[in-house]
Amino acid sequence: MACISQNPATANERRVSQRFRINAPVTLFIGDREIPAYTRDLSNRGVYLYLVLDDPTLIDRDFEFVVELPPEITLSTCCQIRCRGRTARTEKTANNLTAIAAEILDYSILREAVTRA
Repeated sequence: MACISQNPATANERRVSQRFRINAPVTLFIGDREIPAYTRDLSNRGVYLYLVLDDPTLIDRDFEFVVELPPEITLSTCCQIRCRGRTARTEKTANNLTAIAAEILDYSILREAVTRA
């Protein structure tokens, strides 16, 4: 289940794209590894996400990921979006997660996501 709201901290910023505060599941593809993650916020040009990763240098360049978007974002049904991103910065959080801010270089809609009960 995704939680979504507009990020009040970014409301006064002069961003080109509207940013949504959304907690959506993500799978990163790094080489032959699939790494689960989740978003903090998302726009059509960038994403900020959290994951458990011992070596954040694995994601120091371009990477691919799939995010499952809820109907509140798509204005339709849940769907999966495959993205190619470029890391802008990485940070370690207080609860030992790796946080990644990334630019979204391109994306495509994969399919409607299966609704979970």
